[in-house]
Amino acid sequence: MSHTILLVQPHSRPDTRTYSDYESLNECLEGVCKIFEEHLKRLNPDQQSITYDISQLFEFIEQLADLSCLVQQKSSGLYVPHNKEWVKQGIYSMLRKQAAK
Repeated sequence: MSHTILLVQPHSRPDTRTYSDYESLNECLEGVCKIFEEHLKRLNPDQQSITYDISQLFEFIEQLADLSCLVQQKSSGLYVPHNKEWVKQGIYSMLRKQAAK
């Protein structure tokens, strides 16, 4: 388990910056998916269930002004930054593992 901090800036305005922290990288990646799902719920308030595919999720991530993860390294205790592309690769791997189960 690597403590992970998610930094999100949805719009170009600095006052839209937020952060969340998670006990593991997987929880953080799931958190990114939940942010997207909440976004979809706001866009489609009358729908009982909403489905999406990974390309829509990745498009959403790309449209954010900024998104990055700081993942704590167990050996040093330091946080290593990762960009949107790394986050998308992590989500892809996580979802593939979930689909295989």
